[in-house]
Amino acid sequence: MHEVNNFDFNLLRVFDALWRQGHLGRAAEEIGVSQPAMSHALQRMREQLGDPLFLKVRTGMQPSPRAVALAPVVQSVLLQLREHLLTVPHFEPASARRTFTLALSDVGEAAFLPRLLARIMKEAPHVDVCTVSARHTDIMGQLERGKIDLAIGYYPDLGGSDVFQQRLFRHGFVCLARKNHPIAQGRISMEQFRALPHAVVQSESRSQELVEEYLRQHGVVRRELLRSPHFLSIPLVIASTDLVVTVPLPVGELFARIADVQFLEPPIPIPAFDLRQHWHRCQHNDPGNRWLRSLAQELFGVADGDIGSVG
Repeated sequence: MHEVNNFDFNLLRVFDALWRQGHLGRAAEEIGVSQPAMSHALQRMREQLGDPLFLKVRTGMQPSPRAVALAPVVQSVLLQLREHLLTVPHFEPASARRTFTLALSDVGEAAFLPRLLARIMKEAPHVDVCTVSARHTDIMGQLERGKIDLAIGYYPDLGGSDVFQQRLFRHGFVCLARKNHPIAQGRISMEQFRALPHAVVQSESRSQELVEEYLRQHGVVRRELLRSPHFLSIPLVIASTDLVVTVPLPVGELFARIADVQFLEPPIPIPAFDLRQHWHRCQHNDPGNRWLRSLAQELFGVADGDIGSVG
């Protein structure tokens, strides 16, 4: 018998048709070839497998003992090919059982996850969600290996032709102070911004770097009374002290729901930035990933959120 790399796997269909039909002509008709072509395929199969396989008898084609032994193997191989290789994959949210892994910052998780989870639980009740927070280099590696399905947020370092991205929305920054603050009442001047004590968040969230870089470039010096790696404590600190903080608008909206704070327009035009969802090329055509992306776009996106490669 020849090595497997020399075997013509198209002959498996010939074997299966002959096994089921028991007749050369009917098997040829099923496959859509002429009877001489079917005879030629049978001869090739006999040569490759070293056995007569099907012998001509008065009533049709009689399988040899070798063919009888091979029949369940051939049928199993063809079934696997049809179900796993030739069938277009699909994702049915109502019956799917799967875990999606999302890369989110801590504030991104607070801002995005409640609405996203509510929809997932409604449409895909058997789907689970795992969130991770990591450096952009770690996220890139996990996207490449398929360990992360989707990264949602501000990830300016995720790049390359194998990473797709879609803009969800664009927003700027807001200053927050406690309500009834003795100095800031609805607006904040440059003098007040420089003089007031500030809380500064030093987290993995890359958006905060935009604020710091802008202040450095324009020579704006402020009193940084508190430096913290955590967003969670900031709204309570702001609500109970005279400190102010500068955060992305969605973060400010989140803080306003859990603490007694007011919005103040920054006295400086800090550049706005885009929030995007990112995924790797290996997940681009996955039906489940497409469903998750469409859900995020529907919940948080804008109409012109075109898809494109980052690189």
